[in-house]
Amino acid sequence: MAGHILQPMFNPRGVAVFGASEREGAVGTMVLANLVEAGFKGAIVPVNPKYTQVQGLPCVPDLLHLDQPVDLAVIATPSVSVPGILRQCGMAGVKSAVILSAGFGEGGEADRSEGKRLMRESLELAQQFGMRLMGPNCLGVMRPCIGLNATFSHNQALPGKLALVSQSGALVTAVLDWAQSRGVGFSAIASTGDAADLDFGDLLDYLALDTQTTGILLYIEGIKDARHFLSGLRAAAR
Repeated sequence: MAGHILQPMFNPRGVAVFGASEREGAVGTMVLANLVEAGFKGAIVPVNPKYTQVQGLPCVPDLLHLDQPVDLAVIATPSVSVPGILRQCGMAGVKSAVILSAGFGEGGEADRSEGKRLMRESLELAQQFGMRLMGPNCLGVMRPCIGLNATFSHNQALPGKLALVSQSGALVTAVLDWAQSRGVGFSAIASTGDAADLDFGDLLDYLALDTQTTGILLYIEGIKDARHFLSGLRAAAR
């Protein structure tokens, strides 16, 4: 597992939260609060040029002069800022990012072409720096056994042996509501959102090798790469 492409995302030494703030109800506010409440033991780094401190933690304007190891970036800023943030992350050696932001050409947007251009640029930067992306337009990821809750869910997850991978963030929230009252725990939770980079095949491949996982629950709305998905299913079934 040490060399798996998803290890930096599910077992990071440090997490940077772009868009962390004190504003009540803001996504960045909730992500930072969840990381602290879940008891994550690695570095938690709020990133926002408007603050010097957020929720009692030192806040930095960027990652370029950071002296702590950060493997995972959680991005809760407008879509137009995401390519610049990914470039910054790549230069700082960050190997994984969760893009919570929408605005990348989803259905119903007034200017879908600009959103799609931003996504293409983001994917090119990720490839350039060897970085993997979850999302965009997703709830985030959880790894309860290490206190990692990099989501804006209102619920924490209990540790357990069941992994949950869902395209729908709302479905994850509903499952957490149900599971919490019944004492059901999870080894890992991932909300893929629009799955521009990482998809079900990648996650199944990782979870098949994960010693913390004995079962995998999937919620699928559509498959982009059937061959990759089937390969992941075969790995999980071994």
